[in-house]
Amino acid sequence: MLKVDAFTHIWPARYHRALADVTGAMTDITRRSEAQPMMVDLDERFRVMDLYDEYRQILSLGSPPLELVARSDQALELARVGTEAMAELCTKYPDRFPGFIPTLPMGAGIEAILDAARHAIQDAGALGVQLYTHVSGRPLDDPEFVPLFDYMAEVDRPIWLHPARSAKMTDYATEDRSKYEIWWTFGWPYETSAAMARLVYSRIFDRHPGLKIITHHAGGMVPFFEGRVGPGNDVLGARTSDEDYAALRAELQHRPLDYFRMFYADTATFGAAGSIRLAAEFFGYDKMVFASDAPFDPEGGRMFIRETIRAIEEMDISDDVRASLYHGNLARMTGRDFLKV
Repeated sequence: MLKVDAFTHIWPARYHRALADVTGAMTDITRRSEAQPMMVDLDERFRVMDLYDEYRQILSLGSPPLELVARSDQALELARVGTEAMAELCTKYPDRFPGFIPTLPMGAGIEAILDAARHAIQDAGALGVQLYTHVSGRPLDDPEFVPLFDYMAEVDRPIWLHPARSAKMTDYATEDRSKYEIWWTFGWPYETSAAMARLVYSRIFDRHPGLKIITHHAGGMVPFFEGRVGPGNDVLGARTSDEDYAALRAELQHRPLDYFRMFYADTATFGAAGSIRLAAEFFGYDKMVFASDAPFDPEGGRMFIRETIRAIEEMDISDDVRASLYHGNLARMTGRDFLKV
């Protein structure tokens, strides 16, 4: 059965060189990215991919968000190089890479952001775009970014949502850094969930009911906290005295819970079968896409791909539903028939 991995990360050689020219020595998350052989070595990526039958990858640039490491002019160039390098790989190896998503220069101003999105989608053939959960500390519901969501709704292409929290975001107010990589283990699912909530309460889905946003790591914390998102948020405003959230709740066209179900999610749970099932039950099997998050695992990409496939194969679902998870849902969302590649 065809398996299209919707969220795998890469630094094409040309982009890797351009990024290194800007950042110099890699640190923290960029060091982690560079240390993955499959991230920068195409031959190693092919060796890993060949371990799995009928396996394809959608390419996306790995962290960091461009605005965190580059000036606006540098970010514009990095975004262009990344888009064109991934498009070239998809053209050269269509049987391995049936599509890609770009990283946008989110700190460069809305016109530059829109130009980069249009170039990637309309000129280079991108399937959608990758956004991070914040832009140098600014939330995605900042009014400046509304035209980008308008554009993505207009072209009917999905947004892949990736967390961006770093160790600089502390776990306790008395400390200056997050310890023990808590910023990643628990911080990323939290940040994904917080970004989802901000988009819900900004009424983006009232503005664009058909907007497609794929949340990484199976929707963060949201499926597990269905009760808090549902009945808990039905009394939004009851715990707050300095803002009238009850008025906001009354203005919404749906229950908060119903908006959270409008998101899509991927299976990138590092092989945790229970988490995949929980997310599928929350969002719906028709709103889940197969993704491994390769190559970020202890085996250089092998483990997450293998264990995610195992989890899906062991699910008590029909072959038709399994095929939808593996490639059908993504094909419907992007308008790309992966069976014809």
